[in-house]
Amino acid sequence: MSATRSIPNLTGGRLLAKNTLWNLLGQLSPIGVAVVTIPLLVKGLGVARFGVLSLAWIVIGYFSVFDMGLGRALTKLIADKIGTRQEQAIPALVWTSLSLMLMLGGLGCLTTLALSRWLVYSVLKIPADLQAETLRSFYLLALSIPLVTLTSGLRGVLEALQHFRVATLIRVPMSMFSLAGPLLVLPFSRSLVWVAAVLMLVRLMGAVAHLVACLQALPMLSHRMALDRSLVKPLVQFGGWMTVSNVINPILVYVDRFVLGALVSASVITYYTAPFDALIRLTVIPAAVAGVLFPAFALSIAEDQRRTHVLLFRSLKYVFLLMFPITLIAVTLAPEGLRLWLGPSFAQQGTSVLRWLAAGVLANSLAHTPFALLQSAGRPDLTAKLHMIELPLYIVAVWILTKQMGIEGTAIAWTARLVLDTVLICFFLDRILPTRSGYVAKVGSLISAGLLLLFTGTLPTNLVTKLTFLSIGLVAFVLVGWLIFLNPDERMFLLRRKPECTRA
Repeated sequence: MSATRSIPNLTGGRLLAKNTLWNLLGQLSPIGVAVVTIPLLVKGLGVARFGVLSLAWIVIGYFSVFDMGLGRALTKLIADKIGTRQEQAIPALVWTSLSLMLMLGGLGCLTTLALSRWLVYSVLKIPADLQAETLRSFYLLALSIPLVTLTSGLRGVLEALQHFRVATLIRVPMSMFSLAGPLLVLPFSRSLVWVAAVLMLVRLMGAVAHLVACLQALPMLSHRMALDRSLVKPLVQFGGWMTVSNVINPILVYVDRFVLGALVSASVITYYTAPFDALIRLTVIPAAVAGVLFPAFALSIAEDQRRTHVLLFRSLKYVFLLMFPITLIAVTLAPEGLRLWLGPSFAQQGTSVLRWLAAGVLANSLAHTPFALLQSAGRPDLTAKLHMIELPLYIVAVWILTKQMGIEGTAIAWTARLVLDTVLICFFLDRILPTRSGYVAKVGSLISAGLLLLFTGTLPTNLVTKLTFLSIGLVAFVLVGWLIFLNPDERMFLLRRKPECTRA
């Protein structure tokens, strides 16, 4: 492959748009498969065994953090090499990274093997008759951790080359077999050991498929199998800060539930988590966009920073145009939707929670691509330090607001953190990029306008008025978005016409 030939294509608008759709499909496919297979697994394995399997997935998933963010680091550094016309350095970078990830995966495997007996017999409340079976399952799943870390690195190579179509075509069947594979065992055995063996086989097949895809995408990898010690430090530095964010993020997302359980009651948590879990799935849209733009940003920063700004501004506009109508409908029809979905008690207790959380999701959707750009610019330390500072402040805020206002206060604290997080990330971008473009002002304006418009959705009281408001509001939003938000080149791009002067 010639890196020089690939540069125009790797940041082209049409390629990025197609890859975003492929990436979105890859992220949504596990959800669709889970909806079908989980009830069958619960019925086939029984509630107790399925609960143990869920715990095993969580534990093994957590120990998969041993990839230390090197998959993301590899994506960024390969894009850097392409952008600076140093494709001859890519093989050493790839093989050095994969070797490190395999070693770290081996460390994760040994750690999990050492802790498995303690977890099964002392920490996790595993039924006595399932403990021996669970322990053997943990051992098998622990052996798959090196495969998981290796696959993460190989996927990073494909993403750096914008081969999201190939990555998704591998990911979808892997997701299907990970959930549907255990069903094939049920006619012969209900043992978790056989289920774990199937899951390990799926991970092995996935790693092999990713390796074959990488060798086809970069034939030079099979001819230049070399290691470079000088690459270890930048990989570990970048990946280390990524790991800090990856460890803190789940705490920031879920600490509010523990505070609710401590200050209010465990039963009230359901009124909070039900709308939360539904709304948080909307973030797959901006996450799919940011995942595709991460390597494109790294390449454009090295090649043409004006292109970087174009990609960011367009992504922010497109994400806002996609996410705002969904959140406006959720806010306006919150009581009716909750009543229809979960019943009158949820409509009464959860309406204000859903509305606050929807506002937070909208603000957070505008942070995904700036967050990706900040890391692509080689500053994952800033995002990690921001999360380290946010964590204690957020815990204090959620504690105080929950104590004063109950679950609505919890939702307000969560939304306020996301708004602040988005603004601060854009502030950092304005400071570290050579060309100042007023990201704080632009994103702040989008958030302010979006939240104000969402507030108007809480004013109508009866269903007829709400539907009328939504009809008029959404039509007006589409017209304003098309005529004002989008420039002529963007409108031609969306209509699949070739713009005259700019590269879409």
